[in-house]
Amino acid sequence: MAKPAPECPIRFGEPCTLCQLYVTGPEDCQTVRLVLDDPELRAEWQRKRAAYIKAKREARKS
Repeated sequence: MAKPAPECPIRFGEPCTLCQLYVTGPEDCQTVRLVLDDPELRAEWQRKRAAYIKAKREARKS
Protein backbone atom coordinates (compact mmCIF):
# COMPACT_ATOMS: atom_id res chain seq x y z
CA MET A 1 0.00 0.00 0.00
CA ALA A 2 1.37 3.42 -0.97
CA LYS A 3 2.15 5.88 1.78
CA PRO A 4 0.17 9.14 1.38
CA ALA A 5 2.28 12.17 0.51
CA PRO A 6 1.81 15.17 2.80
CA GLU A 7 0.68 18.40 1.14
CA CYS A 8 2.72 21.57 1.42
CA PRO A 9 0.84 24.06 3.62
CA ILE A 10 2.43 26.97 1.75
CA ARG A 11 1.89 25.83 -1.87
CA PHE A 12 -1.76 24.80 -1.79
CA GLY A 13 -2.59 21.57 -3.59
CA GLU A 14 1.04 20.57 -4.09
CA PRO A 15 2.88 17.81 -2.25
CA CYS A 16 5.65 18.55 0.21
CA THR A 17 8.86 18.36 -1.82
CA LEU A 18 11.20 18.49 1.16
CA CYS A 19 12.70 21.65 -0.31
CA GLN A 20 14.92 22.32 2.71
CA LEU A 21 17.78 20.23 4.06
CA TYR A 22 17.03 17.88 6.95
CA VAL A 23 13.26 18.33 6.66
CA THR A 24 11.06 15.24 6.91
CA GLY A 25 7.78 16.96 6.04
CA PRO A 26 5.64 20.03 6.71
CA GLU A 27 5.73 19.41 10.46
CA ASP A 28 9.40 20.44 10.74
CA CYS A 29 9.69 22.85 7.80
CA GLN A 30 11.17 26.20 8.84
CA THR A 31 9.40 28.06 6.02
CA VAL A 32 6.03 26.84 7.25
CA ARG A 33 6.98 27.77 10.80
CA LEU A 34 8.05 31.29 9.81
CA VAL A 35 4.83 31.93 7.89
CA LEU A 36 2.56 30.60 10.61
CA ASP A 37 4.43 32.37 13.44
CA ASP A 38 4.28 35.82 11.79
CA PRO A 39 0.83 37.47 12.25
CA GLU A 40 0.89 39.36 8.93
CA LEU A 41 2.13 36.40 6.90
CA ARG A 42 -0.35 34.10 8.64
CA ALA A 43 -3.25 36.46 7.79
CA GLU A 44 -2.17 36.52 4.14
CA TRP A 45 -1.79 32.73 4.16
CA GLN A 46 -5.32 32.38 5.58
CA ARG A 47 -6.76 34.63 2.85
CA LYS A 48 -5.01 32.68 0.10
CA ARG A 49 -5.99 29.33 1.62
CA ALA A 50 -9.64 30.39 1.82
CA ALA A 51 -9.55 31.47 -1.84
CA TYR A 52 -7.93 28.14 -2.83
CA ILE A 53 -10.57 26.12 -0.95
CA LYS A 54 -13.38 28.20 -2.48
CA ALA A 55 -12.01 27.69 -6.00
CA LYS A 56 -11.62 23.96 -5.37
CA ARG A 57 -15.25 23.67 -4.21
CA GLU A 58 -16.52 25.64 -7.21
CA ALA A 59 -14.53 23.41 -9.57
CA ARG A 60 -16.22 20.33 -8.08
CA LYS A 61 -19.66 21.82 -8.73
CA SER A 62 -18.88 22.29 -12.43
